[in-house]
Amino acid sequence: MVDVNAGAPDTTITAPTRVVLVDDDALVRAGLRLILGGAADLEVVAEAGDGIEAVDAVAASNPDVVLMDIRMPRRDGLETTRLLLSESARARRRKEVRVIVLTTFDTDDLVVQALRAGAHGFLLKDTEPHRLVEAVRLVAAGQPILSPSVVAQLMSHVAGDHGDATASRRRDARQRLATLTDREREVALAIGRGLSNADISRDLYLSIPTVKAHVSRVLTKLGADNRVQIAIIVHDAATT
Repeated sequence: MVDVNAGAPDTTITAPTRVVLVDDDALVRAGLRLILGGAADLEVVAEAGDGIEAVDAVAASNPDVVLMDIRMPRRDGLETTRLLLSESARARRRKEVRVIVLTTFDTDDLVVQALRAGAHGFLLKDTEPHRLVEAVRLVAAGQPILSPSVVAQLMSHVAGDHGDATASRRRDARQRLATLTDREREVALAIGRGLSNADISRDLYLSIPTVKAHVSRVLTKLGADNRVQIAIIVHDAATT
């Protein structure tokens, strides 16, 4: 029997990544829409001017990625991120949504809190257009955004915290890291420095599949949802 499809080109069409823009500044939303609209594999499916509108927009449009401003009226990006990533919200959706926080990062406490809430990374609002497009693609593929430059700022910010709450987070973080093997701890510390799997592979002389396996175990043992939360735990443990 002859296979009529043999040698035929692959005509599978991959649906574009669906994006929702959330920012109280209409000009910012327009700029983001223009930038993302230039990528054939990305589609802006909805916009919202604050966190209350965002929840409705996400429910109606079923996006893959949400670009979320932090400071907005009525409901800020922090609380909105928590709501969108809550267990109840996940149960109601057909697929997982990933949140990228947008910020100027001018010593903004809410950024750190957003990462603790489960955001999959954050970008500065002046990020170059091609890097913004690539960041959305990476997050949609399950790779949270955590650049070394951002890690440096995050470490400085976390280290600047003081008080009982910080001491409690430090104890909790160190207890979590204590559950890791030596190799897993090395991988966790590397993630805390913003290294990619490829970077970790080179630094620790491990294969990429082995690195991925270690990362998976670290996520499970630390009770983290993504690499950003691993970095937060590493930084909390290092706080003095």
